[in-house]
Amino acid sequence: MSNNDNLKLENQLCFRLYSLTKLMNRHYSPVLKKLGLTYSQYLVMLVLWENNTTTAAISVKALGEKLDLDSGTLSPLLKRLEKQALLSRLRNSKDERSVEIKLTTAGCQLKALASGIPAQMFSVTGMSLVELHTLNAQLDNLLASMNTR
Repeated sequence: MSNNDNLKLENQLCFRLYSLTKLMNRHYSPVLKKLGLTYSQYLVMLVLWENNTTTAAISVKALGEKLDLDSGTLSPLLKRLEKQALLSRLRNSKDERSVEIKLTTAGCQLKALASGIPAQMFSVTGMSLVELHTLNAQLDNLLASMNTR
């Protein structure tokens, strides 16, 4: 690639990722709207469902680390989800500075309604399962490589 070509928009990985993110959000938006969730709220719920936090709570700090979100971004999301009665925020009894999150019954029930979303989103990709796994592995490698720099 010549010096002139490396500054072309179509040669930028960042632009492809940006465009793909916008497109994925457009596909997710109407599906999540039916559940009353934004994409960011959906990501929070995925972590809570994955950790089955009805019995065991997860700290806001651990949730933020898992989602790569700071508390300034995460706190308003959690407040809105709490307002929707999907989760509860509780102070840790051993450390009052630490806030923990637990799913409510409604939050658990929402999981069943969301269960078809991954298959629905997979269907819009036009990719085979093998292609999707390969792409995910490549993106995981890229993330890991860039995180070490």
